[in-house]
Amino acid sequence: MAIRDIRVVPDPVLRTPCETITNITPAVRRLVTDLLETVDDPGRAGLSANQIGVSLRAFSFNIEGKLGYVLNPVIEETSGEQYGDEGCLSLPGLWYQTRRADYARVRGIDLEGEEIVLEGSGLMGRMLQHECDHLDGHVYIDRLEKDVRRQALKQLRTQGL
Repeated sequence: MAIRDIRVVPDPVLRTPCETITNITPAVRRLVTDLLETVDDPGRAGLSANQIGVSLRAFSFNIEGKLGYVLNPVIEETSGEQYGDEGCLSLPGLWYQTRRADYARVRGIDLEGEEIVLEGSGLMGRMLQHECDHLDGHVYIDRLEKDVRRQALKQLRTQGL
């Protein structure tokens, strides 16, 4: 149980699709504890397992005082649209206007193997999509419009990332 270091771009673990969790092992339980402890910090909305170097489909969240996690999340539904600032712990200092669905619903399991459904609009909807993207090997700048993405990549290079 520990607060873990965050991996940053260009770490290849961030670009590798994560594996489905097939067994709830002591290692998976420790991973969830680490995810919860690491996301439990002001300004952190979500954290995927690959952001702490573990290529398993799991993420934690910290939205409006609610702390939680989900294993093997799959986006089931999205609707509406939002266009707003988005940032990422793996892209420190970068904030760009990003288009997302306003509402998202994710289905997965908990540590007991019981089904979990997470859903929400606004920040919760954005976080659900953002973390599922991470687990599929994508970062939010992949969703930016071409010219804005070019600007973000340039900013990354000037930061030495």
